[in-house]
Amino acid sequence: EEILNQRLQGTKNEKGVFVTPAFPKLVYVLDENNCLKGGKYDYVTRLAARCSAKRMYPDYISRLKEWAHSENRWMKRAAAVTLIIPARKGLFLKDIFEIADTLFYDTDDLVQKGYGWMLKAASEAYQKDVFDYVMAKKADMPRTSLRYAIEKMPKEMKVLAMAR
Repeated sequence: EEILNQRLQGTKNEKGVFVTPAFPKLVYVLDENNCLKGGKYDYVTRLAARCSAKRMYPDYISRLKEWAHSENRWMKRAAAVTLIIPARKGLFLKDIFEIADTLFYDTDDLVQKGYGWMLKAASEAYQKDVFDYVMAKKADMPRTSLRYAIEKMPKEMKVLAMAR
């Protein structure tokens, strides 16, 4: 827990600015005690997700893409929701669309909500790009994902996206 809190804060560089340390890399493993199903270590998982989102390494994205192919619903959902904070900052748009494509036909409602939420977060920085993505795929896109993705868009865009 303390290591994650320190990593979340960052380390000071020579100018006294908190930055993401390049080393050592942290690996957080999910198991039945910490996968957000009410386990006693779920609070550490939430802390690890916040840390990952704030101090994301570009090579970590490849791991998220692997998670998106998992059989585990929580891993697939985590592949998307881990990117929410970076998405709001306008980061990793290409990767966000790739993960959304991977999860696109998943029938699990929590996975659909997860990648819809990720797209909604990305729309804060790239509204037109996310809208174009939704419009190009709306005929096949699960309604749950679509509704989440367009939730913060202007009414006119929502109406167009929801039209069959």
